[in-house]
Amino acid sequence: MGITSKPVVFAVLAAVVILIGTTVTVFIPLFMPSTQPVSASIKPYTAVEQEGRDIYMREGCNNCHTQTVRPLRTEVLRYGEYSKPEEFAYDRPFLWGSRRTGPDLNRVGEKYPDSWHYKHLDSPQSMFEKSNMPPYGWLAKNRLDTQYSLKKATTLGYGYSESDVHQQITQYRATVTDENYPSKESRNNVTPPELRKELTEMDALIAYLQKLGRDVKNMEAKK
Repeated sequence: MGITSKPVVFAVLAAVVILIGTTVTVFIPLFMPSTQPVSASIKPYTAVEQEGRDIYMREGCNNCHTQTVRPLRTEVLRYGEYSKPEEFAYDRPFLWGSRRTGPDLNRVGEKYPDSWHYKHLDSPQSMFEKSNMPPYGWLAKNRLDTQYSLKKATTLGYGYSESDVHQQITQYRATVTDENYPSKESRNNVTPPELRKELTEMDALIAYLQKLGRDVKNMEAKK
């Protein structure tokens, strides 16, 4: 009699084979180093950019905006260079998405100046009359909480020391509060006077948006 005529034995052996296959293909790779090469041009998020990314996810921005440009002529013409696997090496979780209520943002970094983002986040309809995006002006009224920035960078494996994280936060605060900051007027228009010398959640969100696709653009420019 063959094994197929013994249902109990067959079921047990089938379960064992499935468990072995699952272990080999799912669990073992979890403990292996990444097999995807990462270009030196792809940098981890800074502490401020990571805080902005968390705000982006908290507010559900990824529900309406994808972050993956497919290798299709129409998409490349509209959004820019198609997405590369290595550029998501530091994304946990990835935010590729599949729904585009709004435009894809994977190449939005440095496409517009900071001033554009301050105006757009404060009132999307002031930039695009028919936009159905809700306003996020209130983010400029929230002081950025950085008490867990070091823990996040450490957990995500960015390789930053405590002094690195402190320097990143201090440097970005100095940039956006500088009297010569090119987007000073737009920032002041949405930021309350008492917070203009501090980092706000809107500052961090803009820092994150300006990071999207920036490394790939720099990498392509060097070729």
